[in-house]
Amino acid sequence: MTDVVISGARPYGEGDPVDVLVSDGVIAAIEPKITPPDGAEVIEAGGQVLLPGFVDLHTHLREPGREDAETIATGSAAAALGGYTAVFAMANTDPVADNAVVVEHVRRIGESVGLVDVYPVGAVTVGLEGEQLAELGTMASSRARVRMFSDDGFCVHDPLIMRRALEYSRALDAVIAQHAEEPRLTVGAQAHEGELAARLGLAGWPAAAEEAIVARDCILAQHVGARLHICHVSTKGTVDVLRWAKERGTQVSAEVTPHHLLLTDERLTSYDPVNKVNPPLRTEPDTAALRQALAEGIVDCVATDHAPHAPQDKDVEWQAARPGMLGLQTALSVVVQTMVRPGLLSWRDVARVMSERPAEIGRLADQGRPVAVGEPATLALVDPDREWTVHGDELASIAANTPYEGMTLPGVVTATMLRGRITQLDGKVR
Repeated sequence: MTDVVISGARPYGEGDPVDVLVSDGVIAAIEPKITPPDGAEVIEAGGQVLLPGFVDLHTHLREPGREDAETIATGSAAAALGGYTAVFAMANTDPVADNAVVVEHVRRIGESVGLVDVYPVGAVTVGLEGEQLAELGTMASSRARVRMFSDDGFCVHDPLIMRRALEYSRALDAVIAQHAEEPRLTVGAQAHEGELAARLGLAGWPAAAEEAIVARDCILAQHVGARLHICHVSTKGTVDVLRWAKERGTQVSAEVTPHHLLLTDERLTSYDPVNKVNPPLRTEPDTAALRQALAEGIVDCVATDHAPHAPQDKDVEWQAARPGMLGLQTALSVVVQTMVRPGLLSWRDVARVMSERPAEIGRLADQGRPVAVGEPATLALVDPDREWTVHGDELASIAANTPYEGMTLPGVVTATMLRGRITQLDGKVR
């Protein structure tokens, strides 16, 4: 493996620029000035911010089954370009990842692509149908070593099945990730329930549908002593429930998506289905509460919920459009705009919410590691001052359904490294 010198980087955006020598996949030295070894590749950082590589707990890679929207290869490329070095691939594929054969298949393809570590998420129930527990133990002991289980896209709505899943997860050192949506409150729902949805003639998705499930599952997790993770938190009320649960000592973690940090339901006035997502875009008070909760640590991390859709599923009338939007290549920029520039997060905090805490939740021992000598050289180099304009057809994903089309966003990931190997440099995947 070729040695690499990252010249003039600022770890965590702190202090004077330093040189970082990467050798044999680890950080071998951090010094004010390093003479590159013979044959070493030099990356001129020019004062850019050096962070541990990002970890996404919530990615839809669509393979197997919907390779017309995304593949593990194209999704991995998008992840590397966004600074990610590990992604968790959700189970709602075709066939569903509810057994060892499918999760091992996903893991094997991810390894062959090699741009990021791809960790399959196993389904909680067979076929995501919410009626019978899937083979959790078999998936956990398989070559894929599944440590996160989720029916994401659907809520595990039966409290008895959710309790059993939480109980089993304890023995597996796994976490159950819940898509919090009480289905009886969201039948036919198309938008956040409120004044705007009523004015637009769209059926409402009440905040209570999320908050009720989060409260129930926090109580269940506390009762059985299991770990619970809440996917894509979207309401102020959920933040209040999480604060209450954590004060009681519940082992609950939570994620927020970039789009719920930045966008609100005001975007729906155009009826453009690119803005349709589940849970829906909420109100400005919800967005403000989520930003504050992320800064405080009530919400633990950022996860993209990267959800590519083929044109025949997304470029249709609002009622028929599938919910979801791209997120891997724009996540860091949205975090910079909503959290860093307003002073809510430092760059060290960015490392916490986009790398360290997700790695802890996902039980990844070699991800989210400090930028320090002797640690794995799994890194993201960020130019905090550069801006770029988003165009869906220029992103690495097969699909182009980005809600940020034409927006100019701050922060550019200029290089990504996975255990000493450069996976992308200056926007070009290697």
